[in-house]
Amino acid sequence: MSRLRARQETSAGGVVYRMAPGPDGVPRPLFLLIRDSYRNWGFPKGHLEDGEAPEAAALREVAEETGLAGVELRGAIETIDWYFRFRGRLIHKVCHFYLMETVAADTCPQRAEGITACRWAPFEDAVQLTSYANAREVLKRAQALVAAALGPSGAGEAAAAPGR
Repeated sequence: MSRLRARQETSAGGVVYRMAPGPDGVPRPLFLLIRDSYRNWGFPKGHLEDGEAPEAAALREVAEETGLAGVELRGAIETIDWYFRFRGRLIHKVCHFYLMETVAADTCPQRAEGITACRWAPFEDAVQLTSYANAREVLKRAQALVAAALGPSGAGEAAAAPGR
């Protein structure tokens, strides 16, 4: 089947971070990862509902899949796409990712949707845990955005590793 005949799907999701003291007491960003039923680590994301803007879908999906409320949208990270097969059908998936910040630490994985765990991790651990290369690239872009927003004073480990 040619890629021209692939079914198009559009999703949106978020790379959520919160600031927390590091081992040295200096605040650093922790990134939220979710684990799916296949034991893959990534980011909360899901399909846009009819008429829903990608930003709204991303905020909704983060809240649904992680139980986090009060998440604030900080801006677009990037849009990625990939092809995969599902039940014999070729799918072309486009996913809009947004950077989000929260002060909340408590999460509740949406088990009904196959989310088996939520985990906060510093960038160095999160990039190692993330299962897919395209998601790792999204995380690297998110980390660079966070480091740039924090600036050299107070960025902690984020400034030490921009774009890594």
